[in-house]
Amino acid sequence: MKKVLFIDSTHPSLVEGLEKAGFSCDYFRDYHRGDFMKIIGGYEGVIIRSKIKLDAEILFEAKKLKFIGRVGAGMENIDVDFAESHGITCLNAPEGNRGAVGEQAVGMLLMLFNHLLRADAEVRKGIWRREENRGLEIEGRTIGIIGYGNTGGSFARKLSGFRPKVIAYDKYKTEFSDVYAREATMEVLFEECDVVSFHLPYTDETHFLVNDEFIRKFKKPIFLINTSRGKIVKTDDLVKNLKSGKVLGACLDVLEFEGLSFENLNQENLPKAFTELIQMDNVVLSPHIAGWTHESNLKLSATIVRKVKALYGLQ
Repeated sequence: MKKVLFIDSTHPSLVEGLEKAGFSCDYFRDYHRGDFMKIIGGYEGVIIRSKIKLDAEILFEAKKLKFIGRVGAGMENIDVDFAESHGITCLNAPEGNRGAVGEQAVGMLLMLFNHLLRADAEVRKGIWRREENRGLEIEGRTIGIIGYGNTGGSFARKLSGFRPKVIAYDKYKTEFSDVYAREATMEVLFEECDVVSFHLPYTDETHFLVNDEFIRKFKKPIFLINTSRGKIVKTDDLVKNLKSGKVLGACLDVLEFEGLSFENLNQENLPKAFTELIQMDNVVLSPHIAGWTHESNLKLSATIVRKVKALYGLQ
């Protein structure tokens, strides 16, 4: 029987789906990197979220490995080039949580535009301020999406009922305009955007893409949304531009200071900029949960099962 090693816990339906397809699944809750290196050579498949990094060192020990299934979208914790050069197929599941990410991005923007973070805290203290909490509407504003893949497209679809102008840029796609967004150059986004939302993988190319120089290219003050990866945005520069008013507000589901597994912040690397960021009431924060719904948990698992079965030609 083909054996699959689960590095992380997942929804039970993923194990059930693979077992029904004829695989034997193992999960060792207390194992760490060294433990996995000792046993990975006996497995044909690996399922991972983000507990460890599957780099060349550990993959070199995986002599029987045929596939890696990433229960999520980002592949930065897998050395994909090494894996594929050794005949290992890398699968991910961006289709599984794109709806959740799109909804969260809209929700965070509505929270920011309507001052709900501040207003909620005030009402709970008996403070009733209406004029000071007068909000903004999405309708009529220009929203730029950088990265028009699964989550970028989902965000555009969720926005459609609010009737903004949506323009999108994707370095690796062309002719992707649809009823939800119009393809545009970065120069057009710099010229027209009121809101900019990032839907990019984390790579050497996107590391600190959003820095002071990048932000200052926008003609108008902007609102910024990041539901992709934290290290795309340089926090020091974001805080600087929040203070100056160049960035009017930010919605951040991800932070530069997350640990490898995304389960917590790297407490030893929290600079002054982070302390300032969390004190701003024009910043909405959440702990990397945009794609983390009960529904997406099922969808991610179903997507990996489907792709593994397709890889083996199973019905």
